[in-house]
Amino acid sequence: MVERVASETPALGGVQPALLRRIYAGRGVTDAAELDYRLAGLPDFSALKGIDAAVDELEAAIVARRPIRIVGDFDADGATSTTLAMDVLEAFGATVDFFMPHRATHGYGLSPTVVEAIGPPGAAGGLLLTVDNGIASMSGVDAARAAGWRVVVTDHHLPGERLPAAEAIVNPNQAGCGFACKHLAGVGVVFYVMAALRARMAQRGVTALPRMGELLDLVAVGTVADVVPLDHVNRTLVSQGLRRIRAGRGRPGIVALAEIAGRDPQRLDTDDIGFAIGPRINAAGRLDDMSLGVACLRAGTVDIARQAAETLSSINRQRRSVQQRMQGQAEPALARVTALEEAPDALVVHEPDWHEGIVGLIASRLRERMHRPVVAFAPGEHGELKGSARSIPGLHIRDALAAVDAEAPGLITRFGGHAQAAGLSLPPAALADFAERFRAAVAARLTPDIATREYVTDGELDGPDHGLETAARLRDAGPWGAGFAAPLFHGAYHVLAQRIVGSGHLKLTVQAVNGGAPIEAMIFNRDELLDDSRVHRLVFRLQVNEFRGRQSANLIVEHCCVDAPGLVRRERSDVNES
Repeated sequence: MVERVASETPALGGVQPALLRRIYAGRGVTDAAELDYRLAGLPDFSALKGIDAAVDELEAAIVARRPIRIVGDFDADGATSTTLAMDVLEAFGATVDFFMPHRATHGYGLSPTVVEAIGPPGAAGGLLLTVDNGIASMSGVDAARAAGWRVVVTDHHLPGERLPAAEAIVNPNQAGCGFACKHLAGVGVVFYVMAALRARMAQRGVTALPRMGELLDLVAVGTVADVVPLDHVNRTLVSQGLRRIRAGRGRPGIVALAEIAGRDPQRLDTDDIGFAIGPRINAAGRLDDMSLGVACLRAGTVDIARQAAETLSSINRQRRSVQQRMQGQAEPALARVTALEEAPDALVVHEPDWHEGIVGLIASRLRERMHRPVVAFAPGEHGELKGSARSIPGLHIRDALAAVDAEAPGLITRFGGHAQAAGLSLPPAALADFAERFRAAVAARLTPDIATREYVTDGELDGPDHGLETAARLRDAGPWGAGFAAPLFHGAYHVLAQRIVGSGHLKLTVQAVNGGAPIEAMIFNRDELLDDSRVHRLVFRLQVNEFRGRQSANLIVEHCCVDAPGLVRRERSDVNES
């Protein structure tokens, strides 16, 4: 374990209590201004490279009433991005529609297959707008332009060495872009593009302007669901979106998704988005058609929204069933790994009957259990294998794939993604060669520090800090998420009572060795009791538990051991979080 230990900064003196000052300081916050989430603190859109050219294209298409087609991605970020762009463009009277690629039929992003499915724009031409995709769509952009479309790419994925030949590209990660936030989700990028378009239309004298604040619930959902780092800009966008939902001004589809998952919209937080709303939207893209997700987000009435949310929940239940089966099939591969004296540098798994929409979840689960990069493959369209790669902090998975591609050009048909997650395709005959080269590429980057699982905690809680007041303060002190991790603590505890509940979860009553009242704790996916004669060291989150209208504090345990050999304590300034 690594303990976040940071000296308090005078600029945080107004933050109460001291525990919260310590937590903020441990995340590198040195000034209370970094906790100010008012919209006025957001950077201006003018710093985004390509923004003027993108707005020129959108404005011209709106004025000339040429068709605009939005091409989204089949995940929650893509669905929220598509919905946001549709709302704004419709408000300006654009002739606009959207196309959501099907994972199995069209593949990822603006592909030539998507262009063929959309068809030509007509004699007057038209504009294709990509949201949350397009930065790697060289052939798709070429096909679109050959068919008569002009193309504007808005994306946040990392660019390759070559960019598509679009009329305009807006991506904060492209070379030469001076925008302060490099971690915008796709929905954050398109939010800024539409804000710039709104400013341009206001200059033209348009008075019926959409209110950008009304779109922040979409931005919050897409940003959290895509697990992008919550830097100050993203925390501001998420915070404002959550405030809107909690105040009863969220769109019916988001509210319906929260309610059908048993979450209270008035108390919605990032965990609710990440574990309840996001997975339900994502399920449509994994097993069905992401147009269903967009339909839910665009629902204009409560009744329509509830029906759409129930459809998504039904698909999500099916997704869980398929995932359970696939995880069972992956167990032998994991058992072979755990039987080894030393874990391999990386794991590549494949089954001929796996579903390509679920392999990312399988890769994530295996990565969590073995703390190594994992690529999981399933059969895809046109006889190819579709893979999802997941990595561990400190090892850039897209760079590893790029190294394989550079060493063996053509082995990987295509790939793209982020530092921690990527997607790729390759011929079935190339699987063994890829696996060997991928493991070698990972081994060249896997240092002992990266290979060692660490729990970065905020230290121990004093006995009185285990109560509901502290739990509520921590909950409300966010938004927490990737890059701005929710508070995590460790400490020594007596086990007072325990029992197995649900489908294999361990429910405990524990008491801190350093004092305080007994408190309930939960260890998910553990069906073995602890030795209650021993003191156990727990790594946990302190949360507010709501049951039948009653609130209480409890511990969500992420790691448990009898002792903690090799406990590492060092200053927070020495710890790099990914």
